[in-house]
Amino acid sequence: MERRRYSPKERVYLEEDQEEEQEPPMSSWLSRSVSSHRAQLAATAVVSGAVVAGAIFGYQHARRKSRVEQLKRSIPDPDEHVTNKLTEYGSASPVEIPDITSKEDERSRALAVRARQGDYDDDLILEQLARNRVFLTDVGLSKLRNAFVIVVGCGGVGSHATAALARSGVSKIRLIDFDQVTLSSLNRHAVATLADVGTQKVQCLNRRLEQITPWVEFDCRNELFSPATADDLLGSWGPSNQNPDYIIDAIDNIDSKVTLLEYCHNHSIPVISSMGAGCKSDPTRIFIGDISTSTEDPLSRSTRRRLRAMGIEKGIPVVYSTEKPGPGKAQLLPLPDEEFEKGKVGELSVLPDFRVRILPVLGTMPAVFGYAVANHVILEVTGYPHEYIPWKGREKMYEAILANLQGLEERLVVHAGGNTQGVRIPVTREDVGYLVEEVYKGRSVISGLPTRLVLVRWRAPSGGIALDTRWQSQKSVRLELKELVCMTKDEAVTHEREVLKGKSNPEDLYDKEVLDLVEQRMAEEASFERFR
Repeated sequence: MERRRYSPKERVYLEEDQEEEQEPPMSSWLSRSVSSHRAQLAATAVVSGAVVAGAIFGYQHARRKSRVEQLKRSIPDPDEHVTNKLTEYGSASPVEIPDITSKEDERSRALAVRARQGDYDDDLILEQLARNRVFLTDVGLSKLRNAFVIVVGCGGVGSHATAALARSGVSKIRLIDFDQVTLSSLNRHAVATLADVGTQKVQCLNRRLEQITPWVEFDCRNELFSPATADDLLGSWGPSNQNPDYIIDAIDNIDSKVTLLEYCHNHSIPVISSMGAGCKSDPTRIFIGDISTSTEDPLSRSTRRRLRAMGIEKGIPVVYSTEKPGPGKAQLLPLPDEEFEKGKVGELSVLPDFRVRILPVLGTMPAVFGYAVANHVILEVTGYPHEYIPWKGREKMYEAILANLQGLEERLVVHAGGNTQGVRIPVTREDVGYLVEEVYKGRSVISGLPTRLVLVRWRAPSGGIALDTRWQSQKSVRLELKELVCMTKDEAVTHEREVLKGKSNPEDLYDKEVLDLVEQRMAEEASFERFR
């Protein structure tokens, strides 16, 4: 077979092809990759990303290091900074830490020190209290200025109550609270500022209020109220051993609240208790009344049950709200499952049996509660006349009283030999509410009881029950509001039998005190009739 002869040029191409076939696979891939434009772009992007990431991480590291150094430099030298240990329940130390943050604070504090030592013109104090003076008279204001009031709990309710008392003239106030001001406190606290966050609540009130009323003496007790501390915390004031004229309970913990109220009851110390302001939003449903009549308030209900078990059923005035929960309203939500998974829920609280969850609070409501409490104390201390109207949201009760009055009048018509068909009474539900609440203060004129109330005639008509026949289309009994009195159903049964259907007069059944009270209420109704 004849071998082919290649030209010199063909032999060069043939040798190049053989070299390519013998080249390793990786080198071939690299060569093709390098020669590819897309591969070059990808490589450039990867390198650029690595450079940027390195720069970012380097910057963050440098910044973090700078912050750490700055934080270290901000920590004062222990020799130049007053430090105190926290108490056993995690609150600020009872030792007051100097906190003069401005020249104005320093001047205010110096003025307060001089004022409490008597170096303050009394005419200036009277001028500042001028409006209270003309309202309460000099005698009443003097009682208020000499009063000693204790406020237990200096949060939302307690801070507003304290501020109102100090502004009104109370010159001796003891503040009791173990807690500190927090950021969340600022939505409802009376005087706290951002500068007060982390400080004792009692010292915060002292520091801020002495800038308003420098003559007021504050006894600050950064302590937890308990049975063991009750004798000391609720004891007398200063060298004169002045006993407290009134105590304000603004505690939101059920155990401490019950302990305080029991102590005051057993030691005959006047006290008023604020019930729950959390989850409330309607200020028109806030009332002051005896704890035995407070309703629609879980804290009041629990407190009432605990006190009843101790033999205390009534005699403690409280501020409470009758607002009911409803769709869309704030409520105390259950804890998430993950909190239960952490272990015992009680271990999450600051103190044993203290609430763990955050209670929804509209910032305005604790202020309303606090001012209602302070107002009660001012009226009680000065002897200013006051009678509180019970809960007005009792439309169903008014309707029941109206129906009972209608039935009574029909029985009287039958007793007189008349026909009750179509008989009406000239009294409305609004008239019933006016008589029960405004005239008789929601209580029986006979016994003073506030439950199972009805309205009845006080005296039997001299000529019997008369029908008003001026209108042919209808007939009604002649009845005026001033003839009606408020009493319980049981009392009304006896009154109907003996007075309205019998031959007795009210003077034969009731003592002079009851008779005088009825005359007084009827006179009040007659004087206010023109305004209705």
